[in-house]
Amino acid sequence: MYIEKINIENYKCFHGKFSLELNPTVNILVGNNESGKSTILEAINLALTGIINGRYLRNELTPYLFNSQTVHQYVHSLTTPNKQAPPTICIELYFQGEELASFKGNGNSERQNRCGLMLKTEFDSDYQPEYEALISSGSLKTVPIEYYRIIWQSFDRNAITSRSIPLKAVLIDSSSTRYQNGSDVYISRIIQADLDDADKAAISQEYRKMRESFGEAEAVKAINERIESKSKISDKSLSISVDLDTYNSWQTTLMTFLDDIPFHQIGKGEQCIIKTNLALGHRKSQEANLILLEEPENHLSHARLNQLLANIETECENKQIIVSTHNSFVANKLGLEKLILLNNQRSSTFSELKPDTYDYFKKLPGYQTLRLLLCRKAILVEGPSDELIFQKAYLTENDGKLPIEDGIEVISVSLSFKRFFEIAKAVNQPVAVITDNDGDYSNKIEKKYKDFKDVACISIFADDRNELNTLEPQFITANKEKKELLCKTIQMDPAEYDTEEKITRYMIDNKTEWALHVFESDTDLSYPQYVVDAVSWCNE
Repeated sequence: MYIEKINIENYKCFHGKFSLELNPTVNILVGNNESGKSTILEAINLALTGIINGRYLRNELTPYLFNSQTVHQYVHSLTTPNKQAPPTICIELYFQGEELASFKGNGNSERQNRCGLMLKTEFDSDYQPEYEALISSGSLKTVPIEYYRIIWQSFDRNAITSRSIPLKAVLIDSSSTRYQNGSDVYISRIIQADLDDADKAAISQEYRKMRESFGEAEAVKAINERIESKSKISDKSLSISVDLDTYNSWQTTLMTFLDDIPFHQIGKGEQCIIKTNLALGHRKSQEANLILLEEPENHLSHARLNQLLANIETECENKQIIVSTHNSFVANKLGLEKLILLNNQRSSTFSELKPDTYDYFKKLPGYQTLRLLLCRKAILVEGPSDELIFQKAYLTENDGKLPIEDGIEVISVSLSFKRFFEIAKAVNQPVAVITDNDGDYSNKIEKKYKDFKDVACISIFADDRNELNTLEPQFITANKEKKELLCKTIQMDPAEYDTEEKITRYMIDNKTEWALHVFESDTDLSYPQYVVDAVSWCNE
């Protein structure tokens, strides 16, 4: 069994209704900050467990769970004749796989006879008189959660609990760090969740013995005698001891150690790996149908992240996985065909990419694919010298601002332009390429990229003069009247390099070096027309 679709309404960043279809294996959520990646994971976990921030929703209900735009519209309407009803939060999960009669019905927003569940936070009409009095007073400034109720039921409209839900999930948030009595709460919960009742009883008994022996220690006895001799507040004995109040009191002071070092004192990267592997390996994750993984790349080096991803793929076999990430390596390694791009409450997938493109990025996962997807526009270049010259041309035209300051990414992708074009075409992402004609404009540019000629979001900038086959002769031609200034800028002796051929050879032999000198200079040089045209495209 797996989640086929989720509907989220008015929850946190989602204004109105948002729907997302999921596949039964791996789902990789990507998007800019505030696009809703973490909110989707949280909403799924909340609908399956009834828990948020480690506590039941009824104890954590706050106006801040409601979408701020929805709340603003509601509160504003109270000052008008057309008053809106109090807003509702609704999370629906549509299941696929095993059919369960107790979860099948049309008790969902789409009124379809489907298998699934709904968690709804709505106004309780039993409080209508009090609510109307509050409205009349004009003092209501936000959602009146004191008049709300929580409905948690299957699509056949029967009340449910987490125990009755057939789909089990485990949420792994390796970035979460909360401490209680010096112990990391997250890892403590992972370990405690893996213990059965016999384990917990054994720990509780040993814990009680240990704490009872505390009062028998000679040093503690001496201290208590001294306290008793000084306390004249009652005819009863006053002493210090430790809490033995409840059966589960040991859980609040459990501390985890790694090589005798408290867990919270070890490196963040090591914490991340241990938390994730423990969560994947504990009993509940073995029972779970669904793994929710929040930004696994946190605090990890490239090599350790690769190890972690390999472990995730192995441990999560035959399970549905939903991962949120900002990391291109994670997205490429787990597979671009499983990517879901979130933007402005819309989702896009990459299911139509060619199979060899999926394989290409999985085998070479270092390419910054997410930089392409998460920017306003992208410029693709062949190498460092092209990148430096374009950045300088852009900076010159835009009052000293670099492209990234305007949301434009400049990405060096070698000659993998067509692979990136496929990704851009799939989601209509504006992307342009700056490239050499390599002495054969007809074949290297026109024929090579003919499949993308009429794709509106893709632009190709190259010079059609075959004799100017690379950036170096292009740059020299653009500065034909400034050869001495050019030589000075790239730190060449004009007397020694007195012909265009010599200057070209030097620049080709020192590609990155000459481009860096140009980038760092304040001289008034000119730029090849195709580079200038690319800058104009960015500024459109």
